[in-house]
Amino acid sequence: MTSPGPDTAANHVAGRRTLLKVLGAGAAGVAAAPLLSACVPARDAASATPTASLAPSPAREVPPLLDQEKVKSALAKLDGIVQDAMKSTGVPGIAVAVVYRDQVAYLKGFGVREAGKPEKVGPDTVFQLASVSKPLASTVIAAVVGRKAVQWTDPLIKHNPGFALSDPFVTRNATFEDMLSHRGGLRTGSGDLLEDLGFDQSYILAHIGQQPLDSFRASYNYSNFGFTEGGVAAAAAMKMPWEDLADQVLFKPLKMNSTSYRHRDYLNAADKALIHVRDGQGWVAKYARDADAEAPAGGASSSVRDLAEWIRLQLAAGSYGGQTVVDPEALAATHVPQIVSGPPSGPAARTRFYGMGWNVSYDDHARVQLGHSGAFNLGAATAVALLPGEQLGIVVLTNGRPEGIPEAISAGFLDVAQNGDPTVDWLSFTGGVFRAMDESEKPAVDYSKPPAQSAPARANTAYTGSYANPYYGPMAVAEADGELTLQMGPSGKPTTFRLTHFDGDTFSFESVGENGNGLAGAIFALGADGAASSVRLDFYDKTGLGTFVRQGSGNHG
Repeated sequence: MTSPGPDTAANHVAGRRTLLKVLGAGAAGVAAAPLLSACVPARDAASATPTASLAPSPAREVPPLLDQEKVKSALAKLDGIVQDAMKSTGVPGIAVAVVYRDQVAYLKGFGVREAGKPEKVGPDTVFQLASVSKPLASTVIAAVVGRKAVQWTDPLIKHNPGFALSDPFVTRNATFEDMLSHRGGLRTGSGDLLEDLGFDQSYILAHIGQQPLDSFRASYNYSNFGFTEGGVAAAAAMKMPWEDLADQVLFKPLKMNSTSYRHRDYLNAADKALIHVRDGQGWVAKYARDADAEAPAGGASSSVRDLAEWIRLQLAAGSYGGQTVVDPEALAATHVPQIVSGPPSGPAARTRFYGMGWNVSYDDHARVQLGHSGAFNLGAATAVALLPGEQLGIVVLTNGRPEGIPEAISAGFLDVAQNGDPTVDWLSFTGGVFRAMDESEKPAVDYSKPPAQSAPARANTAYTGSYANPYYGPMAVAEADGELTLQMGPSGKPTTFRLTHFDGDTFSFESVGENGNGLAGAIFALGADGAASSVRLDFYDKTGLGTFVRQGSGNHG
């Protein structure tokens, strides 16, 4: 699934783009490592050392560097930034909101909801948010913390007895802080392939304990379902479904009437943007993406009008309209770095951090910057970026697959606000990051090109039969009209794959879903009786869980 900015791309080269994160590096003057000096306070008059040569100690807080005129000038150029991005990429629709000093300073839609149709995108058009759902979710959980129903340091199992990971120690000790900051040990993408097959949240969370773990609290791996576990535990503590909890503690108080964690609400919205991918000729609304299984991590939908109100709450430390909606201390905890998401790549580079649902970075002036990106490979890309010390925030929603478009717009706006004009060709820069990620995710084996001297397959009956896997469940290989098919997934709505011979006992099939990346391999192992005893699906074997064992014995054709 799933959110990167230029400073987070390395974390996602090995993962899918629903894991995409926000632009942490901003414009010149926004995102360089701060240089602090004169850290020793001057001595008093009784000291033998003179104080005249010493600089004053640094301020505890960075004073605002922007003013109304600078922001106003940047807002005047924002239309052009968006229009340039649309002209360059052809993306069908974009919506943008900017908040400054507790006022919605910009609210506008561009383009169309669906390519080839006339309906326009406006401020109330509902988009799927993908991983921008995460900082929205951590706001919801902060509200629960503020009500004393949970503490950030509570183990999840205290509130959700069904929570289980593969290490009993981690199961007993993993907290909200751990799972919402991706430091619980689950590897990137854990559970995502089950979701692609159509399994629901309960099945996925019941089986995620089979996934191997990396070092607890010492490794960063962006995990949609690890994050989802945190949302489920908070909802359990409040004795209500996650979707209802978000409505009650956040969306209703902020009058975010177009915002929901239910996919059906997105489908029922009259004014919604469909998701798009490129088809070689342009953009096409080809796929649907139901992210209910990972709702806290990627299942929200909203409009920029609604999200502007959420940004107001964030920048006002939990207050909205003069009333406290989220406890300020609980909300502030979500903005604190919990784990290094990427060490510096060189002496001049900056360490990257993840808080709880937020990427956290610091610029040249030691100002904190918060943000997150969201992306569905099936057709959505979003980004939010905040400069809390400046009381400035921007959210950008698009209805095209991730190519760095919302990240470029948000970075470009912040760049112009601080420097008057862009200092970086942001669209080329972020686009290059995403193209590199696309290349990194190509299959290791090119199954579109069988060996010139490929070995023949055996009779279809050598492969047909029933197979089982403790993680993915049952699988059936059958013959129809002389061709082999493979069927797996939840009972009642399985996915059928057509098998094409590749070489010997290896066949290929087209991978599907958010993480699909082309042809994959089904590698059969033959037993002494000449029938397949097992089959390994390399696409589903990324963490060693992709081997299916034949049920029964002998030839099952």
